[in-house]
Amino acid sequence: MDGLFAQLLTTAFLATFIRSVVPLLLTALGGLFSERSGVVNIALDGLIIFGALAGAVSAKALEPSLGAAAPWFGWLAGMLVGGLIAWIHALLSIKYRADQVISGTAINLLATGVPAVILTALYQTSTESPKLNQGLPLWGVGELRFSPPVYFAFIIVAVTWYVVYRTPYGLRLRATGEQPGAAASMGINVRRMRYSAVILSGMLAGTAGVFLSIGNLDSYVRNISAGSGFIALAALIFGQWKPLGVLGATLLFGFLQALSIALGGTDLLPPTLVSALPYVITILALILTGRSRAPRALGRPYDG
Repeated sequence: MDGLFAQLLTTAFLATFIRSVVPLLLTALGGLFSERSGVVNIALDGLIIFGALAGAVSAKALEPSLGAAAPWFGWLAGMLVGGLIAWIHALLSIKYRADQVISGTAINLLATGVPAVILTALYQTSTESPKLNQGLPLWGVGELRFSPPVYFAFIIVAVTWYVVYRTPYGLRLRATGEQPGAAASMGINVRRMRYSAVILSGMLAGTAGVFLSIGNLDSYVRNISAGSGFIALAALIFGQWKPLGVLGATLLFGFLQALSIALGGTDLLPPTLVSALPYVITILALILTGRSRAPRALGRPYDG
């Protein structure tokens, strides 16, 4: 036990903790924009996977010609593909008024099969893409050196707070998610707001995927999200759909993920329980949260 506590106080554990937080934070903030506009986005996990795949494949394709600049274009590709897949979810949910949960689930199901098809066509393997010679650069000191998406994730918390609470866009976003009919009566284009918010959620989730692939592993591997999208969705609910609440929730869940990694190297708990720890605590946190105050129009198609 003393050895575990000593391990938790090391810079190596701090680095693992930060890396565990980043994909959850980016994805949950993306979900915040979508759900604040009134569109349920259960597709977050699939968006992470598509972003990770697009980033890795694009960077590898561009590496011979662009060298060290290729990962940056891979980041852009992952972000754009995440936004594109999110646009499909928005189209189904907003224009065609499909059930938002079913639409998101369909995207998650596609994310379990499409990457294997693409990887097989490109690299004759269904499990992973070739490693990049050089991924995104690492900035920092010693063991606390991270790729740019890490710094971007924490900066975007402040940006999100400012946008949601201090800009006309944020005011329209909150009005759209609470009372879309009243928002429309004031001249707000509800459909346009929802499209923009859902696409933005996809771009942030795609960036989370880029971090996992070319910002961390330098390649795409099967099941790279490891359920991060679902934990991020739980963090969004636990954080009450507020930027600072989401930050606190993702710090908690990220710590639990890092703790499970640390416990994996000890004999304190059975390995199965160790790997399940973050998910069990996530469920318990949601139960203890009680009745969360979601945006009033969340999940309701707009008829105007």
